[in-house]
Amino acid sequence: MATNVNPTRMELTRLKRRLATAVRGHKLLKDKRDEMVRQFMIYIRRNHELRLKMEKALQNVSHHFVVARAHMGYLTMNEALLYPARSAEFEVGSKNVMSVDVPTLTYTGATADDAAQVPYSFVFTTGELDTAVTELTTCLPDLLELAEVEKTCNMLADEIEKTRRRVNALEYVMIPEMQESIKYITMKLSENERASTVRLMKAKEIMAKQA
Repeated sequence: MATNVNPTRMELTRLKRRLATAVRGHKLLKDKRDEMVRQFMIYIRRNHELRLKMEKALQNVSHHFVVARAHMGYLTMNEALLYPARSAEFEVGSKNVMSVDVPTLTYTGATADDAAQVPYSFVFTTGELDTAVTELTTCLPDLLELAEVEKTCNMLADEIEKTRRRVNALEYVMIPEMQESIKYITMKLSENERASTVRLMKAKEIMAKQA
């Protein structure tokens, strides 16, 4: 790239300004990348905690459903759960994490402490089914948080990768090329100065001999 630039003082000044801007931008992008990685690790740890918690909770719920189906029968249990007593309501929003708009999910529906906990009569059902439905209702807020955290992790990972590429492009391509161009122009200008000095000296020498 250095051999394709115009070796003039104006070009040298322009490249020095661009280099200073690139160096500042490189530092800012590195700081942004480091902070995004720190935030990413916080969300990853939270994601790990929620996933372990949900896996254990859903295993218990599944166990209760299996026991209930064994006592009640497949058709009876399906009939009991055919019409839900309430809907799972939640609010969708967004928040900014290091210039990345990530989603937020807030559960606003009924909880297990509400009066109407199950959608069926207790006459033909077992306590295992009641426990399964209640525990599943309790899991909904954490499930929504897990979905929110996982999506945030994915979006932050994508943004970290983009920022890393920009940092590498500046650090290993643009800044070295500009430095090389500045070095080339400086050398050319020095050569021109020396050539001009030699020409002046020769001219003075010729004029002195003629005089």
